[in-house]
Parts: sequence; C-alpha cells; structure tokens
Amino acid sequence: MSDLKEHIWHTPLVDTHEHQWKEQEYLQTPPDVLVELFDNYVTADLVVAGASPEAVKKLLDASDPDVRERFEGVREPWEACRYTGYGEAVRLIARLAYGIEEITAETLQRAQRECVRARQPGERLRILREEGNLDHVQVDDFRWACLPDDSAPEFFLQDISWATFCSGDIDVEALCRETDVEVKDLPSLRRAMEAIFDRYGKFAIAVKAQHAYNRTLRWLPREDGDAETVLQKLLRGEQVTPEEKLCLGDWCWAHGAELAAEYSLPFKIHTGYHAGWGRMPVYYIPAGNLWELLATYPRTRFVLMHIAYPYSDELVALAKRYPNVYVDMCWAWSMDPYSAGDFLRRFLHAAPINKLFVFGGDTRLPWAAVAYATQARQGLLRVLQAEEREKNISEREAMAIATRVMRQNQYECFDIEGRRANILHVMRHGNL
Repeated sequence: MSDLKEHIWHTPLVDTHEHQWKEQEYLQTPPDVLVELFDNYVTADLVVAGASPEAVKKLLDASDPDVRERFEGVREPWEACRYTGYGEAVRLIARLAYGIEEITAETLQRAQRECVRARQPGERLRILREEGNLDHVQVDDFRWACLPDDSAPEFFLQDISWATFCSGDIDVEALCRETDVEVKDLPSLRRAMEAIFDRYGKFAIAVKAQHAYNRTLRWLPREDGDAETVLQKLLRGEQVTPEEKLCLGDWCWAHGAELAAEYSLPFKIHTGYHAGWGRMPVYYIPAGNLWELLATYPRTRFVLMHIAYPYSDELVALAKRYPNVYVDMCWAWSMDPYSAGDFLRRFLHAAPINKLFVFGGDTRLPWAAVAYATQARQGLLRVLQAEEREKNISEREAMAIATRVMRQNQYECFDIEGRRANILHVMRHGNL
C-alpha cells in the first residue's frame, strides 16, 4: 500500500451530510438483507432500468421472508445498473457487511441470517465509527429541533431544517408547538424563527434546506409588505399562487441566512440533481441561481451541496468568486463517480482547496454510509494519484490535500468542538 493510499484509508473522514435513523428507529426496523443492500438511491436506477415501482416496493418489504422471490422481481434491472455509482455502492455493502462477492438469491439467503444476528444496540455507531472510520456525521432529519442523540451525542451532530420556510410553507400550529409563538403576522413569524435558533442554535452544526425539489434556487430580495400580504392570505386559508409562495419563501430564506450568520452556523443548500426518478425541472437546480443570495449575505457561510450535478462548472465558478461559499461533494461519488473525480480535479486547479469538503453519504442506514465513504476514499485516491502521475503535485502535497478535504476544512468551517461542548454541557445539567 502506498503512503498516500494508507493515509487516505486511515484518516478519520468527516461526514457532512446524512439522514441516518436514530438508534431506536434502527433497532425497531426489522433486520433484512435486501433493505440493507437496496434501501438507498439504487432504487431509482432499478426503476429507470425497467423495474416496476411495485417490484421495488416488494424488494424492500421486510415483512415478507421470501428473500429469493423479492430479489427475483428486480434481478434483470439489477444486472443493468450494477455498474452505476449506486450499483457499485450496493456491491460494496454486500462485500463489506456480508462477505458477498456476487449478489444472488443464494448468497442473499445466507446473508439474511447474519443480518438478523447483527442488529444490536450500539451496532449502528460501531459500523459508522469503526467500519467507516468516520470522525462524526452531520444529520438532517428534516426537523427544527436539534436534540442531542443520546446514543452518541458527540458523534451525531444535527442540522436545523429550513426547507419548509424556504418553500413558503408556514405551519403555524407546528411553529406554536415548537416555540410558543402564535404566528399572526410577519413580526411574530420572525419571532418564531428567532425562537428556534435561540433554543437550538448552540447545539446545531448547521442550517439545511433542500427546497430545490419544489422551487427554483433563484432568490430575490423581498419587501416586508409583499411577504406580509402572502402570509395573511395563508393565515386566512386562501389559495396563494406559486409566485406568492416564492415571495414568502425568499423572505424566510433571507431571515434564516441572517440568523445562521448570527449563530455562526453554515447554511447548507441542496443544489443540482434530484433523488428519485421521473420529474425534475432542471431550471430549479443550477447553483448559479444563488448568486444574488450569496452576494447579499456575505457574513453567512453557504455550503453548496452535491456538486450541483450536472451543472458543476457553475459551482466551481461560485467557489472561486465568493469568499463565503464552500462546496460539499456529498452524494456525488455515488451519483456519478467519474464526474465527481473530474469535478475534484477541476476544483483543485480553479478554486482554493480550503473551500471543499470531499464527503457526505446522504443515507439512512449505516452500511450504506460506509459504502459511500469507501467510494469517496477510492475516488479521492484516483484523483490524487492522477495528479501525481502528471507531476502536478508531490505525494507529500497529495497527502496534505487529502487531509484538508477529508477533515481539516470541515473543522475550520463548522464549530464542531464548540457544538460538542455545548451538547455535553446541556446533557450534564439538563437545562435545554
């Protein structure tokens, strides 16, 4: 093993983006080898390759003990997508978790027995920390609350979700339950948002929004009066137009950006490709849509996610142009491994390397995160070895770059130690 390869494999990797189940959710989910292998992004490839949604649903139905029949329904589509990034991740899970070199009905049936035995308290953490060699994971569980994860509060760090606000979807009853603020107008909506940060801002690791699934990333400054008009229509139960929702969403997005800066929290934004299959309005997703937001809030650190695939050139340009922009390669190594490698090489030669994070899994199950982390390490190694072969960098420089993008940049951007200290303090004194 080369010094560079050993360095990349032995350096604990910061995982900046996951949707990992909590401990109780993980333990209460019936152990099932097909769920462990296929309950991730590969389901989209299976459908695109010809599997019916019904066959995929059956594949993931852990209540059905017939592993052979469930797999048979997607066997041919699986052969068609086994070499995609998602397919490679499935094969990695099979090999790393179960020692399976070829996925067949027979090997799956044997692995099912091992899967049942392995589902134990603490196993989720062990897999991520020991098998994945992850420093910690940052979890978006689509909630405002960032309550400490009792199973490992220093390892599982939480994002404040801001997606519904950015979409202009205001659930006043849920806000009142969370903040004790009754939203009647724009000032009270602002107080409710501030209450979320006041309660959770010192424990959160970041703010996160993935509203690019249901609206454009193009942000515009909005007047209070215009946003108030839309809010009052919503409070009266009246229909609002898509443009009106954009107005209120932009207003909420802007206030979230201000609060993120006040609490020294990076603001993560989904850019680029949508999970799943079928409809994807491509004009929603280019990162270039964000230029005015980035310029308007220079004190807010924006983390732009998923390499804005397939509009990655725009993202490199933004990172090169704006001091407050960071780029996260989360999900990219599994979505399109070779585009991810090309992106990393172009970024290295165009933008400051301290602005890049190389990995986030974007998964729910621990073995999937380990497989996606393995892809990231493999991809990073390929890129840096290519740079060495072309005499662009030395091995010493390659190792320094690897350290930067795997963990150093993340520790410089996110207040990881400070948030851990706050979490442990509140757990000791119980004053949340």
